Amino acid sequence: MENLFKVALVGLDGQSVPDSVVTGLAEQAINLVVHECENHEDLARWAGDADVVWVLGSSRCLHGQMRPEELSILPKCGAIIRTGSGTDNVPVKAATKLGIVVANTPDALNDAVSDHAIGLLFAVIRQIALQDRNVRNGIWDRTRGYPNWHLKEQTLGLVGFGRIARTVVQKLAGFRMTNLACDPFLPPEMFAKHSVLSVSLDELFRRSDFVSIHCPLTPQTRHLIGKPEFERMKPAAILINTSRGPVIDESALIAALKSGQIVGAGLDVFETEPLDSSNPLLQFENVVVTPHLGGYSDQYLPNCWQLSMETAIDLSKGKWPRSCVNPEVQPRWNLTR
Repeated sequence: MENLFKVALVGLDGQSVPDSVVTGLAEQAINLVVHECENHEDLARWAGDADVVWVLGSSRCLHGQMRPEELSILPKCGAIIRTGSGTDNVPVKAATKLGIVVANTPDALNDAVSDHAIGLLFAVIRQIALQDRNVRNGIWDRTRGYPNWHLKEQTLGLVGFGRIARTVVQKLAGFRMTNLACDPFLPPEMFAKHSVLSVSLDELFRRSDFVSIHCPLTPQTRHLIGKPEFERMKPAAILINTSRGPVIDESALIAALKSGQIVGAGLDVFETEPLDSSNPLLQFENVVVTPHLGGYSDQYLPNCWQLSMETAIDLSKGKWPRSCVNPEVQPRWNLTR
């Protein structure tokens, strides 16, 4: 086994490896080693000689965060696979400097997250959660929590225009909305292809009836939306976030909801998770919250395992991964596209 291409799965997020993954990797002469690494010593022991380090989730491995200094104990590592979309628990910048490719599997959850973003938007606009609570509490009052919005021909602003945001636009096409997006990393033809207007953040906030967040969490996007941004939004604007909580300054959001600078929000992610029961966001009837499950569905885990396995196999054959979050990297290996 010593000369086989080694993949170390160091973060399982409470899951068990399917037999199909074990068999599939073995058939490609890949040595899969599995251990939930809780600390630096664990990582050195189980992944110190690995060609690929694989993190399925984010909540348990290394207490939720792989630090830049831990890359020094991975001398053979040519790639890190982060199953799912977000890579904020992986030191991407440090990995890039060392020639380590960082791959992810956003296609595993595109449909689910886009469904959830749309579902949160519907839930806020139609006041579904509030009306459900009212009826269960014996309140049959159609004027309480009146659904005072509509979707048809309104303006949707997308902060980030990656796979999930593009899927949201596709799924909402029947509402004939004006779609705006801000994403400085995409070429103009990408926006034109989806009939979306590329605008600045300032214009997006000023024009949008609904703002949906789809950008990754990076040092540049942390608290991207704060007090000045809320002040530029329409008073009747609704904010949806299914990306990462810290993209929004939560204290500024709470202040904006209290003052009426915006009228509602649908949130699947928060600055601190799990959400504390004393969080003021839970006191607003015009806020719908869910526990960071936007990517979950009956297809989620099978897709995650399959796409991650395929990524590992591609890397073992010297191929670029299907999805790479640091394409500018000069890889340690010779990779073909």
